Amino acid sequence: MRTQVGIVGAGPAGLMLSHLLHLRGIESVVLESRSRDHVEHRVRAGVLEQGSVDLLCRTGLGGRLRREGLRHEGIELRFAGESYRVPMTELTGRAITVYGQQEVVKDLIAARIAAGGSILFEADVVRLDNLDSDSPVVHFRRDGHEEKLHCDFVAGCDGFHGVSRGAVPEGVLTTYERTYPFAWLGVLAAAAPAVEELVYAHHDRGFALHSMRSPEVSRLYLQVAPDEDIGTWPDERIWAELRTRLETVPGWSLNEGPVLEKSITPMRSFVVEPMRWERLFLAGDAVHIVPPTGAKGMNLALADVALLGDAFAAWYGRGCPDLLESYSAKALRRVWRAQHFSWWMTSMLHRLERNDPYETKLQTATLRYVATSRAYATSLAENYVGLPEI
Repeated sequence: MRTQVGIVGAGPAGLMLSHLLHLRGIESVVLESRSRDHVEHRVRAGVLEQGSVDLLCRTGLGGRLRREGLRHEGIELRFAGESYRVPMTELTGRAITVYGQQEVVKDLIAARIAAGGSILFEADVVRLDNLDSDSPVVHFRRDGHEEKLHCDFVAGCDGFHGVSRGAVPEGVLTTYERTYPFAWLGVLAAAAPAVEELVYAHHDRGFALHSMRSPEVSRLYLQVAPDEDIGTWPDERIWAELRTRLETVPGWSLNEGPVLEKSITPMRSFVVEPMRWERLFLAGDAVHIVPPTGAKGMNLALADVALLGDAFAAWYGRGCPDLLESYSAKALRRVWRAQHFSWWMTSMLHRLERNDPYETKLQTATLRYVATSRAYATSLAENYVGLPEI
């Protein structure tokens, strides 16, 4: 099997890259270890920055997004019995759209299949060879048989646990990481959202977030210990804790309903540099992970491959290697800006490990500064809705 760009991973990064390459007349094959049903239904991120929405729309993927996506022009901060709305669109002229990652993936898969694109599901990539030559090889196993994909370049979009990053020789990559002393217990509930915009709540018992996936489905999160046993959280306990942490505004109450899904997600920050080695280009969770507080994960992945799509187009269209050579450095500028913003939001809103009263006072002071300073609120807003190219 032969193609121009071999893409490992059918998440938003890999699928979007394949779509962008198709629009430029560049061939690709996407290899995904899981089934189509699995990747189309795994619930992940749900907030799209303005730039991500613009990318999807200008590449022909905006139809269902425009119909079903929930455009938000602000977020609400709750702390110390107070509430403050950050008017993001008023401050920046931009907005966010709530549209689940699984919906983005469905749209991308449908577009690639309609265009005759090659996505091989249940194709388990076992190793990458010849990355330092002009003919890399991706070895994968499908239906019990090992096959080879020969290509000009490999894009590793296979997440933190994928094989792509591990194909880089030892000593080439530098890793930066931080593990946080808490996790998120997330629930998907068949309950109409009790708010029109996302609510971030700082509380003595821990952080809480009220989000949504549709007018009928709420997405809610609680800060818990990183080793928390989800079996100790029956639905009744989850709703009681959500009420405690979110119902701090007079006259406001939470809508409850059947819990459709619940899980615990550890919190970590992770960056690997560089994002390229020879003919291997890494993107998305394969090289960077952010705590979900700033809603940056999927958006960073899409930003990575937007750069990579332009770089491959320059290579195949004009024989120009400049954008391929600058890909890592340019992508990492955005990655580190998002890392800082995600760390800042996380540190400001969560109960910290020691539950130090001094730190709690600093958090409250920071939140109140956001609420009283247009400049500080603008800084939060422009990072949240997504910065232009940096």
